[in-house]
Order: sequence, then C-alpha cells, then structure tokens
Amino acid sequence: MNETLIYHVCDGGAWRAAQGGDAYAGSPDDLRDGYMHFSTYSQVRTSVALHRAGQAGLLMLVVETAKLGSALKWEASRGGQLFPHLFGTLPRDAVIEVIDLPLGDDGAHQFPDDYPGLEEGPK
Repeated sequence: MNETLIYHVCDGGAWRAAQGGDAYAGSPDDLRDGYMHFSTYSQVRTSVALHRAGQAGLLMLVVETAKLGSALKWEASRGGQLFPHLFGTLPRDAVIEVIDLPLGDDGAHQFPDDYPGLEEGPK
C-alpha cells in the first residue's frame, strides 16, 4: 500500500493518559489482538460506525506511515480489504494531528468535513 496517512480511533482518556510517554500502546482491543488497529481515510468512517457506534469521548489520531517502519503491516480483513495494523506501540511523533469525534444528535460520530479524504464518507 502507498498510503501516507492512516487513522486510529481511540478513547480520549486513554490517549491523554499516555501523554507523558514516548509511545501509545493502544486500546484493550489492540492489546488483546496483538496489534494496533488502523484504517485508511476511505475505511475510517465505516470502521467507527461498526466498532465504536455510540461511544462518546473518542479521538481520531492522524498518523504518518513513514514513521512506523517495518512494524506496520497491511493485512486483509473486512471484505478482503487491506487494513493497516501496527505490531508495536505508536510513537507519539508519528501522530501529526488529534481530532475530536463528537456524537451528533443522530448518535453518529461527527467527522470534520474539511479534513483531506474524510469528506468522501463511508465506503
């Protein structure tokens, strides 16, 4: 894959708790699975709707793939799509932006309309 940015959605409290360190270890699901779950911009809305529906306090981390090295693997998952999985912790310097994902009146997460790629909606 040739994606330069990938997205990880996490609990805001967990991300803030990791602020003092050099890396973020991931969610309980990530730790259970042995890798951190990421999505491309064309996958992130659907991933959040499927796995994080109704969860308040979420953040979307925008991550540069070039800073992840060989720990980043692209593996087939939902419908045969390739998803980015990070086998290791997420270096804080790979995170270029942190975006709040508030819940809208309809209970769905609100993504920023002006972020590159995210305006396309779910795939």
